[in-house]
Amino acid sequence: MSELKVSIDEISRIFLKTAQTTLETMTKQEVTYSSTIQKTPKVSMKPDLTCFVQFNGDYNGLVVMNFTADAAFEIYKTYMSAMGMPKNEIAATVASPEVADTIGELTNQVMGQLTKDIEEKFNLNAIFGQPKALTLNSSITLVIDSDYRENRRLSFKIGNYSFRIEIAMEHTQFVTI
Repeated sequence: MSELKVSIDEISRIFLKTAQTTLETMTKQEVTYSSTIQKTPKVSMKPDLTCFVQFNGDYNGLVVMNFTADAAFEIYKTYMSAMGMPKNEIAATVASPEVADTIGELTNQVMGQLTKDIEEKFNLNAIFGQPKALTLNSSITLVIDSDYRENRRLSFKIGNYSFRIEIAMEHTQFVTI
């Protein structure tokens, strides 16, 4: 008997663990996530710092990582400290281009591990483009010129700061045989 799974929910479950493990490794900080995956009507880029990337292949979609200024700056500082950067060389504000660049690099690392984890579990592959990080003053709702009808929001915490990952995907089902 085959087992039917909604692909975005399966990918969201993998994403929770992959993002947690990758970010904990990179920042040397505890990262926790909500055990609730939210089904949302749309995907938005939200202030203060956002990073987005599309992926395609055996499964197709878009990932948006949304951070408050405090969360982005905390992740940046702990990542740079974990890499051994002296405190006097770490950017002083979230407006520094180094913060957006770091969030883009971390998104790249999370996506790389995610595609590897999905390939190991389902024997399916996808490639992704270069993540783009932006600072925003207001929310931007994305209308994607594709059939990405499924949307999910994943909630995380690092220290006292929350951030979210939003995923949009085409409606597909994984049928395990």
